[in-house]
Amino acid sequence: MSKLLKQWNQLSLVKRIIIGLIVGIILANIVPEGAKSISIFGSLFVGALKAVAPILVFFLVMSAIAQHKSGQKTNMKSIIVLYLLGTFSAGLIAVIASFMFPVKLTLVAGAENFSPPGGVVEVLRSLLMNIVDNPVKALYNANYIGILTWALLLGLALKKAPETTKTMISNFSDALSQIVKWVINFAPLGIMGLVFNTVAAHGMESLLDYGHLLAVLVGAMFFMALVVNPIITYVMIRQNPYPLVLKCLKDSGITAFFTRSSAANIPVNMTLCEKLGLDKDTYSVSIPLGATVNMAGAAITISVLTLAAVNTLNIEVDIATALILSVLSAVSACGASGVAGGSLLLIPLACSLFGIPNDVAMQVVGVGFVVGVIQDSCETALNSSTDVLFTAVSEFAEWRKKGKKIIIPKENKKVA
Repeated sequence: MSKLLKQWNQLSLVKRIIIGLIVGIILANIVPEGAKSISIFGSLFVGALKAVAPILVFFLVMSAIAQHKSGQKTNMKSIIVLYLLGTFSAGLIAVIASFMFPVKLTLVAGAENFSPPGGVVEVLRSLLMNIVDNPVKALYNANYIGILTWALLLGLALKKAPETTKTMISNFSDALSQIVKWVINFAPLGIMGLVFNTVAAHGMESLLDYGHLLAVLVGAMFFMALVVNPIITYVMIRQNPYPLVLKCLKDSGITAFFTRSSAANIPVNMTLCEKLGLDKDTYSVSIPLGATVNMAGAAITISVLTLAAVNTLNIEVDIATALILSVLSAVSACGASGVAGGSLLLIPLACSLFGIPNDVAMQVVGVGFVVGVIQDSCETALNSSTDVLFTAVSEFAEWRKKGKKIIIPKENKKVA
């Protein structure tokens, strides 16, 4: 048994996750009645990641800011620009895809119990209120905007604190990072439970009626991940972008696909940034920030489903209005973290641009929930993997300027 366990641990994490995925699919088809007992592994894994992520972000950011030396350069400005550029590009791609492959819906009910925001002002107001949230409440509710704000403020206030205090905070940060590594080692078991639950509960047959819609949604997300992001990466680092792009998709996107939670994937992304040899002072801030404002997948979802409603109602859309929709979906997506229901509940906001009644818009949200098994998984995978990609791209661009060689590390190896 010990020999088998040793061989198992020698496999890369991604290979172990793939094995867990296959086992989950097999068990879902052989013993679907075991849903409660097997799916508990998935619930425990996601629950553990969600539990450790808020306090990990809090201590990492506070420690990074408190120990930051004046004049020490970070890449936050360029990372934020990349986040905004990526989100807007995604909204634009979704609009183009919807024009090229127009989707019409058979509207369904199922979203009556949800309340969408009343407008962009309400979305931004919610975002600002999250900034001034009570720190304990922010940690309890995993409000990452509030957590980031308090961590930044406390970090700034502690810059002149004694070194012993800073060391203690750093030790807490390191301890939480170690806990994260322990949790991530259980990813194969967790993925097995998540896949089992999805296949046993939903199957794939229920999604066949929405094949065209899913093809446009997932196609736009794949185009963003495999074409647009590599172009941005190449422009920044001037070398083959695909080793970095594919590593981010493999190491971050796979777990995000199954957990369907950007918050739960923050510890995974932190670990990947460490493997890439990135500056901890930068990624400890950029990764949680990206989980709240870098929302390319959400921008695609909002744009595609809104234009599907437009096509269903035979509303004519001109180019100017379509461009406005791209901007609106990008702005709304950036504020999605403060809205219950995420990106789907921002669809009525975008629909209002075309005068679509709220009751019809909420039926479109209902369609979104039906295809959410795949849509939300792909959306989260794109959002989360891009957080690491743009953080790495920004730092690698600085390395290039300094003549430092950019090496994408193999599995379980760090950059020298």
